[in-house]
Amino acid sequence: MLLEGSIIEKHNEQRLRRHNLKLASLQDEFPETEQIIRQIEAFQVAIPSWALGTGGTRFGRFSGGGEPRSLEEKMEDVGLLHQLNRASGAISLHIPWDVPQDPAAIRKLAKEYGLTFDAVNSNTFQDQPHQALSYKFGSLQHVDKAVRKQAIDHNIAVIKHGVELGSKAITVWLSDGSCFPGQLNFRGAFERTLESLQEIYQALPADWKVFIEYKAFEPNFYSMTVGDWGQSLLYASKLGPKAYTLVDLGHHLPNANIEQIVALLLMEGKLAGFHFNDSKYGDDDLTVGSINPYQLFLIFNELVEGMNARNMNHAKDLGWMIDASHNVKDPLEDLMQSVEAILIAYAQALLIDTAALKQAQAANDVVRCQELLQAAYRTDLRPLVAEARFRKGGALEPLELFRSEALRNTLIKKRGEKTVATGL
Repeated sequence: MLLEGSIIEKHNEQRLRRHNLKLASLQDEFPETEQIIRQIEAFQVAIPSWALGTGGTRFGRFSGGGEPRSLEEKMEDVGLLHQLNRASGAISLHIPWDVPQDPAAIRKLAKEYGLTFDAVNSNTFQDQPHQALSYKFGSLQHVDKAVRKQAIDHNIAVIKHGVELGSKAITVWLSDGSCFPGQLNFRGAFERTLESLQEIYQALPADWKVFIEYKAFEPNFYSMTVGDWGQSLLYASKLGPKAYTLVDLGHHLPNANIEQIVALLLMEGKLAGFHFNDSKYGDDDLTVGSINPYQLFLIFNELVEGMNARNMNHAKDLGWMIDASHNVKDPLEDLMQSVEAILIAYAQALLIDTAALKQAQAANDVVRCQELLQAAYRTDLRPLVAEARFRKGGALEPLELFRSEALRNTLIKKRGEKTVATGL
């Protein structure tokens, strides 16, 4: 369901004068605004196929209606989102929740919506219908070789699905671990997991990557076999040059210095990219920037500095994806908010006077360092993000247009009030 172009044009016409006034103020103050706008234009944030439905907790899930019932309808939602913000031009599939039954038709549909396929994601953290063996006690770490083979085969099948769609990476997240002391041997679990990952690694096409995601806790609360960035980096280093560490912002214990983790992974050339969300207690999967937008900005400060130090392409050399759960929000509205928060933090990081910051750091001028960072953070760069959207044919205010056109009601009328999307 794409909007008629005239609807977006009319929306923009009504807001263009006010937008141009705000933009002109920034252009007068900062000579680098044009370069920042161009970099925002190039930046895309992938949308996971499991994020188009309402999320939930262990205790309940409350659908808002009109959820996509198939992969095709999920792509329709991402296509609409991308039409509005022009920054969500990729979709990331989770297998087996979203298996492409007809890859050629799915690729054709993606082209119609202006979408590409981001990393594909395997699932060995749940038992699926008709699955022969259970992952109750782990998958790639399991003491039973037959269970490990089942998990390995699944990951290889996911790679094949990705190849058919034009994806270039697989993300592996393991719920493997232990709930109680003495339940497993840590070294044995690590070694079995490494051997399993090596078989998956050997199945990668030459131009593919494997992203190894880590998580401090949940569903296992005593140990996780890939429990932090150090363990993920250890796996990635042992596997080879096509293996990288994926950072999910919610997969850290409270007060973890994620920006320092990012800086060191970039330094080692082992940062895969991000699953963006926000949290207060743990893996809350909240809207990006809803709890701690300053931390998001600080992370992007390290990203921009680190990518520039390695002459990396900001838009293409790392993976950028949202991984959030919209427990009480409209999923599309939540995704619009998240993409906006990411682009704002990125723009603010681009505004930092890095030369002055390096001078202040070299002089141990702590006060000056803080002032330089907070000067960029406290600058409202929403007009630059809106201008980048406008230049690419998107809406100046996507969320407002989504609501004024009652697009959720349109989806409900088309799909029904009680539809529930696949995923968590």
